[in-house]
This record gives sequence, structure tokens and C-alpha cells, in this order.
Amino acid sequence: MQIRTCEGACKTKKENLLAATAMASSRLKYLSLGVLVFQTTSLVLTMRYSRTLQAEGPRYLASSAVVVAEVMKIIACLLLVFKDHSYSMRALNSILRQEILHKPIETLKLAIPSGIYTLQNNLLYVALSNLDAATYQVTYQLKILTTALFSVSMLGRRLGIYQWLSLLILMAGVALVQWPSESAVAPDKEAPSAGSQFVGVTAVLVACCSSGFAGVYFEKILKESKQSVWIRNIQLGLFGLVFGLFGMLAYDGERVKESGMFQGYNSVTWTVVALQALGGLVIAAVIKYADNILKGFATSLSIILSTLISYFWLQDFDPSSVFFLGAVLVIVATFLYGYEGKSSPNPSRA
Repeated sequence: MQIRTCEGACKTKKENLLAATAMASSRLKYLSLGVLVFQTTSLVLTMRYSRTLQAEGPRYLASSAVVVAEVMKIIACLLLVFKDHSYSMRALNSILRQEILHKPIETLKLAIPSGIYTLQNNLLYVALSNLDAATYQVTYQLKILTTALFSVSMLGRRLGIYQWLSLLILMAGVALVQWPSESAVAPDKEAPSAGSQFVGVTAVLVACCSSGFAGVYFEKILKESKQSVWIRNIQLGLFGLVFGLFGMLAYDGERVKESGMFQGYNSVTWTVVALQALGGLVIAAVIKYADNILKGFATSLSIILSTLISYFWLQDFDPSSVFFLGAVLVIVATFLYGYEGKSSPNPSRA
């Protein structure tokens, strides 16, 4: 009798523990959803706002912001490695020597994705200087297409029928978003607007290609080594800092000499830099709690929020029915790409 009572009590405790774990997991999922939506939306909107804000004096240099973001990222990753090794300076020094200085070939492998990420970060500033946040958000989802294609070609990954279908829907949605609006525009504003939109869309498309390649290349490196993701991010940041400084001096060298690299910085600028530097690390920390459906929700909510805030607050966006149709298709494609249906017996493979 006592044995049965003990077994019953143990079973109850086990069930309570499982229920508590499930509840905690559910809370972490919703927390990760909130973090993903906040980071994605706030970075795009604050970057757009900072590039269109009319302020006294020169506007901040995008190349400078990229460099400062790399410095912040390196510092944040160093602190995370420091924490992982029980706050020991000796252990931190040892791990950095072993993984970075004593493995030059492994470190040099990160030069390629780092250079591409630096280019991508600069292109995002160009894009958001010429496109409203909503159009940028929808168009930038083409990175799903480029990442998928590079995954198939570089990693030999197989895509199911739902994923190929989602990529076709995605392309159709982005094409509709970029469809010329028939709304009346003043003749004196039409030419500059068309020119700036072309520059913005071109910047987004190149950024999508670079994002897809660099992301898959980085994933391949992570799978081939046992280094922690924070060490890899430090290596990326070091190369990114070098490439960023070179780009800043080559492109904005004269302006840096005249007014310094921190010209035009204000609270909004520092917010943009911090979101760009730390946002990716925050996402890396919470992404393990977010499944594909949750990431689809995050992307969809981010697009909707960007559209609403661009229209009501920034007032730089007048959506058309064609834009809404394109945005809906992009959102559907995002969900469909993450749909985990029954695996096809003959999946497509490039």
C-alpha cells in the first residue's frame, strides 16, 4: 500500500514538473516572439527615422555607424565569453589565444562572410535612406529566397514542395510591392523619387544576395568546427572592424578628417547603432525557443507594424491596394516556407 502511495506521489510530482516546464517553455516562446518583433521593427524604423530626420549640422556617416556597431558587438561577445568561463580573465585570455591566435586558418575563414556582412550593413543604410520602412521590410524578405538557393547549392539541403511553392509566392509578392503606383505625384517630385527608389531597391536586392550567401557560409563554418558561436562572432567582428574602417576612410575619409567620425551623432543614432550591434546577438540567444511558425508570426507582425508606423507616424508611406496584396503574399510565403509538412518521397534538389 505504501509503495503504491509513493508511486502515486512520484507520478504527481513528475506531472507537475512537466506542466511547469511546458508553461515555462510557452512563456519563453512568447517572450522570444516579442523580442524578435521588437528588434526587427525597431531597427528598421529607427534607422529610417535617423536617415530622414532633419537636424542642424551634418548627418551622421553610415560607414561610421557600421564601425561603431562592430566595436559594440565585439565587446558584447567578449563579455559573454567572459561569463561562460566563470568571469576568469585568465580563462578568457587563454581561450582567445587558443581559438583565434593559434588557429589562424580557422580565423581567416571568417574574412569572407565578414566582408560581405560589412557590405550588407552599409547597404541597409543606403536602402533605408531611399525607401520607406514598409517597402524595405517586405522587399528584404527576398533573403529567404537567396538563403534557400545558397543552402541547396552549398550545403546540399533538400527543399520540399511547400518550400519551393513559397519561394514562387515570395517573388510574386515582392514584385507586386515594387509595382509602380498610379497615385498622382507632383511632376517636380516624380523624378527624384523614382531615382531614389531605384537606388533603394537595388541596395536591398544586393543586401539580400549577400545576406543569403554570408549566412549559409557562416552556417557551414559553424557545422565544421566546435568553436562557440560567441568566439565566431568575435572573429567576424574583428574582420568587420577592419573592413569597416577601410570602407569609412575610403568613402568618407575627407568628411571624417573635417568633422570626425562621430559627426551628427545623437540619441537616435546611438539607438540605431546599439540595435544593429546587439540585436543579432539577442536573436541568437532566443532563436532556439522560436520555431518556424513563431518566426513567421514575428516577420508578419513586423511588416504590419512597420506599415502602420510608416503611415501614421513617419508619414512617408501611402500604401496602395497592390502593395497590400504583395505584402499578404509575402506573409503567406513566410509561413509556408516554415511549414513542416510530411516529407516528400522525392524532394527537390539542385
